[in-house]
Amino acid sequence: MRVALFITCLNDTLFPGTGKAVVTLLRRLGCEVEFPQAQTCCGQMHVNTGYRDEGVRLARHFLEVFEGYDAVVAPSGSCAAMVREQYPKLAAGMGTTRPGALASAHGGRSPFARAVAETAPKVYDLSEFLVDVLGVTDVGAYFPHRVTYHPTCHSLRGLRVGDRPATLLRHVRGLELVPLPGEEECCGFGGTFAVKNAAVSAAMCQDKVANVITTGAEVLCAADNSCLMHIGGTLSRQRAGVRVMHLAEILASTEADR
Repeated sequence: MRVALFITCLNDTLFPGTGKAVVTLLRRLGCEVEFPQAQTCCGQMHVNTGYRDEGVRLARHFLEVFEGYDAVVAPSGSCAAMVREQYPKLAAGMGTTRPGALASAHGGRSPFARAVAETAPKVYDLSEFLVDVLGVTDVGAYFPHRVTYHPTCHSLRGLRVGDRPATLLRHVRGLELVPLPGEEECCGFGGTFAVKNAAVSAAMCQDKVANVITTGAEVLCAADNSCLMHIGGTLSRQRAGVRVMHLAEILASTEADR
């Protein structure tokens, strides 16, 4: 299977180890992994803050770069949800607001809409790809630590990944998975929400951190580094002794790494 890694801006800039972990994991499971060098931002921040035209330009570029792959895997429920959930809405909006400029001989759909229909369904959060596409729950990982899992909002409510990440973690040898109280509550990051509503965001994060500490976990795991960055900052400032790790990094760990 020919798989493209969609690294996302945040991971590429601040957490490159997560991308390396995804490649290590997928190759271990027999996937042919490629990293399209021309990839850029998916346009989520632009669309969410009202810069729709700029977001559409980035969406067009994304669809060109990732065209033709069997699957596109992202270590971010947030960015995967942007492509799967928001690109079709952008295409639908373009078809109604500017029909003359977007007329198509193919069933009335614009070239953008056709590209969305062909590529967006192939974009997966890592846990979705492992469980639903590869049919794997035991990836051969070893991580002898007490771990709690935070289901991020976009993965939980946008992609609706459900218990897939937890199922993968339960099959990691040596790992003790402990439940996180109030796990479905937002951590307060929300991208630009944390900037525009800093006080509310910080208060929400304090609540999340308090719940993390009660678990006695050594590691807080999530599938989005944006949320882990937010929660991890507060954990660090409180010297809570809990480190944060992306799901991919735990799943890529083996006994040979110890």
